[in-house]
Amino acid sequence: MTSRVDYTAAMAMLSADLTRDLASVLGPDGLLLDAAERLNYGYDNSRQQALPDAVAFPTSTEHVVALVKLCRQHRLPVIARGRGTNTTGASVPIEGGLVVSFERMDRILEIRAGDRIAIAQPGLLNGDLQTALKPQGLFWPPDPTSAPYCTVGGNLACNAGGPRAVKYGATRDNVLALTAVTGTGDLIHCGAATTKGATGYDLSRILIGSEGTLALIVEATLRLVPIASRRRVLRALYRDVAGAANAVARIMAQPVTPSMLEFMDGECVRLAREHMRTMPGGSDLPEAGALLMIEVDGEEAALPAAIEAIERVAQGEGCLGIDSAPDDDAREKLWAARKALSPALRTIAPGKINEDVVVPPSRVPALVERVEKIAAEYALKIVCFGHVGNGNLHVNILYETADAAETSRAHMALTNVFDAVIALGGQLSGEHGIGLSKRDHMAKAIDAATLATMRGIKQLFDPDGILNPGKVLPPT
Repeated sequence: MTSRVDYTAAMAMLSADLTRDLASVLGPDGLLLDAAERLNYGYDNSRQQALPDAVAFPTSTEHVVALVKLCRQHRLPVIARGRGTNTTGASVPIEGGLVVSFERMDRILEIRAGDRIAIAQPGLLNGDLQTALKPQGLFWPPDPTSAPYCTVGGNLACNAGGPRAVKYGATRDNVLALTAVTGTGDLIHCGAATTKGATGYDLSRILIGSEGTLALIVEATLRLVPIASRRRVLRALYRDVAGAANAVARIMAQPVTPSMLEFMDGECVRLAREHMRTMPGGSDLPEAGALLMIEVDGEEAALPAAIEAIERVAQGEGCLGIDSAPDDDAREKLWAARKALSPALRTIAPGKINEDVVVPPSRVPALVERVEKIAAEYALKIVCFGHVGNGNLHVNILYETADAAETSRAHMALTNVFDAVIALGGQLSGEHGIGLSKRDHMAKAIDAATLATMRGIKQLFDPDGILNPGKVLPPT
């Protein structure tokens, strides 16, 4: 069910002068004004929605510079948009304004395999980039669940990660340079196409994860990685979460870094078992209090030793057994339990709050224990899974949307989850971002002096506050 954000500013109409000037810059098919068509650009995967005053489709950097300058003159909000796959309301135009859809700036400008870089526009789909890179034997590490249909620009905006981040890092770790348009309409160049650099401030890392509140990224130089020739998967079952977490600590302390290290708590294992029983061929997933999916990649000659090292340390107190996948078919079979999880969650309750909190990996057991207590306190079903090698857990609060009392309890439980994460030295988001849905919790997660510094940076990049207003930073 889609909810609307009721902001009267969103009902404002563009002036005739601004409409004419935007159309002149963008061309006859570069500006949407019809309300029914604008509605399609007013929501994201958070299920929040608001109506923009207009939608722009730039095809060049020059277009973006010109439209930002025009919007600044008229104090009109500017909201950058990829494909709207984010889950936090980050691309919802809560104050109306101009949504800038980058879907027509979707080209790979250059692939330099020798330098292991690709230069791309923000509207390029992550999946299309990976397809283009594969013949070169290269890939770009960020691999969010929405990779086939999310954009590079969206990945940059939210600092997207995914399972491979445990070895290869998140988006911020795989970008060398950016070209962006600030809230003043100035074009800035951050970084360079080199893997080393000590020339001034690293503005790229500030822009990545800023969710369009500081600048509109129009070009990115991406760091590429060679594709490993082989991958092997282990599935380790444990009596309880503590046993699995202790195994994670041992895995991350030895020299071989897994390419993926995924966690499922006991409730997730049960749900996956039940869902897989309905699938052709049934399920061979045993009962367990926790599960780790461990993938190791590398060259053929080195892989057996790497697998042996990981399997040896994955053993220990509470380990119920470890299965190995010797080939691709077996690997896909082992991953089936993890892939079955999201469909299984959708069968339990229509309402789902999925937050991607992160704590130090050693504190995952404490977080899961606290989440279990919160679930009991509020009489809710809460399940945890995620990228445990980074301490990044997806806490899923399930509830009946038609039950007002249960819906209220779900949101109170979420506040308690955030409080627990902060107390454990963690962060509100590992890869989804803050957007609108977590904005009001920022004052608890970030101290006042640091928030003031962030607001100062916002003021420098966007002195009139037109870029994605109302997101990330809480109201003063």
